[in-house]
Amino acid sequence: MSTKQKDRATHSLIAGTIAGAVEGAITYPTELVKTKMQLQGSQQYITQGGHTYKGPIDCALTTFKTQGIGGLYRGLTPMLIGNAAKAGVRFLTYDTVKAQLGDEDGKLSMPRMMLAGLCAGVIEGATVVAPSETIKTRLIHDQCMPHPKYRGMVDCVQTTIRTDGVAGIYRGVVPVMARQGANSCVRFAAYDTLKQLLVTHTATDAKSIPFVYSFGLGMAAGIITVYATMPFDVVKTRMQSPSSKLEYKNSLHCVWRVASDEGPAALWKGATPRLSRLMFSGAIVFAVYEEVMKLMR
Repeated sequence: MSTKQKDRATHSLIAGTIAGAVEGAITYPTELVKTKMQLQGSQQYITQGGHTYKGPIDCALTTFKTQGIGGLYRGLTPMLIGNAAKAGVRFLTYDTVKAQLGDEDGKLSMPRMMLAGLCAGVIEGATVVAPSETIKTRLIHDQCMPHPKYRGMVDCVQTTIRTDGVAGIYRGVVPVMARQGANSCVRFAAYDTLKQLLVTHTATDAKSIPFVYSFGLGMAAGIITVYATMPFDVVKTRMQSPSSKLEYKNSLHCVWRVASDEGPAALWKGATPRLSRLMFSGAIVFAVYEEVMKLMR
């Protein structure tokens, strides 16, 4: 790898990490509400006395009324660490693979964009997202129970390893990789396609996209991603819940159980809060990434 390529890779890692941390801190309450809505349909959740919410707004208001503003940020620490790390890995991998697949002008066809995004998502899912999402999901699930048992993130990690082994931290790694791969495949392809259209039809410089443009492009990419990949997210959440071993044999069995017990629409449960998160997270993460890259060029 040349010095220029190494610098580019370092810049992608730094910019992605900063963008992920900023996005995670701003949008976390919507992630918490989405996760609670997805967890509440399982039989084990009901058996254990988990609180049932009427909808996303009721979930947010009830959490705030009963637990205060801090309740809306339960599980933030693992999510923030994971979000910063995964965004860094995601952009580093995507830019590296994209550089290898691009033509002489650095342009990619749609299939190659999707392949680069798929690689980025699978790698971030396997290395960073699986453990951080498992702990986040367990903390949120615990918050919904009548008698919470975790004192915080460290206690949750220690308890999980003690009862399920290190493998417990990586529970649901296959659906996580599938979700992250699908997310990045769709999101990067949508963003770069819209970006190329913007550059082609305006006088905009591809390396100096104005903040408002990158924000808008990221928002559009986020909207497309939500509806295209929602079932992956529902299955990921169910497979990472503490009761998943009692209900599901594997990811495919989880899909079948959710669809047959709760109806096919349940595979899009939590779409509203996830839309509000990914719409703005896409906008924030791409806009911050572009701005940080400008500063380092």
